[in-house]
Amino acid sequence: MRLYLQAMTAPAEAPRYVQIVLEQDLLGGWTLYRESGVQGGKATLKREQFLERDDALAAFEKARDAQLKRGFRVMFSQGQDGPYGS
Repeated sequence: MRLYLQAMTAPAEAPRYVQIVLEQDLLGGWTLYRESGVQGGKATLKREQFLERDDALAAFEKARDAQLKRGFRVMFSQGQDGPYGS
C-alpha cells in the first residue's frame, strides 16, 4: 500500500509532502516506510518493522490519520480498497 500526501504552502514555497508505504518482506513480516520533506529538497525516511499484518496496518492508518489532521491531502493512493487505503 502506498499513500502520497501534500500540504499546500504559500505560492512561492515548494509544497511539503509525506509518503507512507507498507510492504511485506520476503520472510512474511511487514515494513512501514514514512518519508517526509519539501518537494525537491531533502527528505527524512523512517522505517518500522512488524511481525503481524494487523499491527502494521494499524500503524499505517495511524500515520495516515495523523497527517490528515495536520492538513495534508491525499494526492495518490495505491493498494487497498477505499479512498485512503483502508
